Amino acid sequence: MSNVSAARLGTRGPTLRLPLRGASPSTKVLTALAALLVAVALLAPMLATHRPDAVNMADASRNPSAAHWLGTDALGRDLYSRLLYGARISLLGPALVIAGATVGGVALALLCAWRGGRLDRIVGRINDILFAFPGLLLAVLAVAVLGSGLTAPVVALAIAYLPYMARIVRGVAVRERRLPYVAALEAAGMSAWRINLRHLLPNLAPFVVAQATAAFGSALIDLAGVSFLGLGVQPPTSDWGLMVSEGQSSLLAGAPGQSLMAGGLIVLTVVVFNLLGDTMIARSHQETLR
Repeated sequence: MSNVSAARLGTRGPTLRLPLRGASPSTKVLTALAALLVAVALLAPMLATHRPDAVNMADASRNPSAAHWLGTDALGRDLYSRLLYGARISLLGPALVIAGATVGGVALALLCAWRGGRLDRIVGRINDILFAFPGLLLAVLAVAVLGSGLTAPVVALAIAYLPYMARIVRGVAVRERRLPYVAALEAAGMSAWRINLRHLLPNLAPFVVAQATAAFGSALIDLAGVSFLGLGVQPPTSDWGLMVSEGQSSLLAGAPGQSLMAGGLIVLTVVVFNLLGDTMIARSHQETLR
């Protein structure tokens, strides 16, 4: 097989491409915004003006000023610094959820598409059962068993998102599996592992990346909800969902800054990743139909 070219077998080869090559201006803008959010999270220690957990009751609930650009919370902590540090946990959690769900879902999708038959039907029924459990409910149950923090909700939500990723990718993988080049590779003696890893997976990669990007926003909302309920990361750790919850008392007292700014960043991030994911999905479908 090593001396048989892909062209002679009729393979179309991996379709990995530069994400922004030929992309529309709106896609480039959305990608830049997503990259900016990630950069801000990574550079939070350099951009912050105060320690995010530094309490100073003398400066409690201050309005924006030269010392505190976005004001302070009820404990006198600098909101600008807490929002920057909060981006780290708020983006890391969904990234871990989507990474786990994508790896497991893609592996399961490729297995079902390749083997088919009884295995495919059994996995399909298991996925149907998992669909009945909301991700947020699984996260709450995981926290009840394993305790509060980031680990339990991330593991639970990764399990909840896995069947969605597996079902979506399976449909594309089945179509790819039936293409003539796969039969040609099998006839040439290439193993199933090599076909899946060297041909099917690279050809599915643009679609998988698009679906994972679109799902990122949903994972962020779920994790923010867990933090809002007090079941995720615990104070004094900064997290956008937790900041929305902690700002409730100030909100009722006429100082809505903390809740509004943290909530606004959640909305902005979800909108950016949802729109970016939608445009990537549309592009992957267009290229598949060519």
